[in-house]
Amino acid sequence: MIARHWRGVARPERADEYVEHLRRTTLPELARIDGFISATIMRRSVAEGIEFLIVTFWDSLEAIARFAGPELERAVVPDGVRRMMIEFEPSARHYEVVAT
Repeated sequence: MIARHWRGVARPERADEYVEHLRRTTLPELARIDGFISATIMRRSVAEGIEFLIVTFWDSLEAIARFAGPELERAVVPDGVRRMMIEFEPSARHYEVVAT
């Protein structure tokens, strides 16, 4: 199993909207991708705004490629989400899950 980590900081007034976007749009889209397992959304207040850490779980790097394309580490950040963010990482990190 592979864990894909991505981090962004949302504008405080748009943080709840971002969570709603994930629940209504992103997660259902991910659920339709063969090899997607699950996702975790974490948030915390930081000086700049509301920081999010999104961790998705996949059965393989090939499954991630079905989502992210051939550049696996490229972050997938739609324009509407970009407008909600103060800053975000342009890439994602992948970790092999060795124990749960």
